[in-house]
Amino acid sequence: MTTTKSRQSLLESCIEACFNCLRDCENCANACLSSDMVQMMAQCIKLCRDCADTCALCARFMSRNSALHAQMCEICAQACDRCASECEKHDSDECRRCAASCRRCAESCRQMATVMA
Repeated sequence: MTTTKSRQSLLESCIEACFNCLRDCENCANACLSSDMVQMMAQCIKLCRDCADTCALCARFMSRNSALHAQMCEICAQACDRCASECEKHDSDECRRCAASCRRCAESCRQMATVMA
């Protein structure tokens, strides 16, 4: 596998991780909003929304090969870490799924940022 193919494969995997994370964050935020304890879930909802928006922007930057996509990947990893840490505090299936997706996305974004630095 050539370096170009390796980078392309990593890029495609990272974009997919961002879209999966975006979906899981949106699902988690929606579940939290429907919860009987919506006030207690406010921080989770905020961080899920921040993470989803960051993942969307990061995927767009990577898709268009923006000169800023390595930096955006670093920011996305931070948003994912924050969201995962909050979701790991809760027992719902949506929060567990979101936390796992955020951890995978953060790892993928860090790899992408390192390769592109």
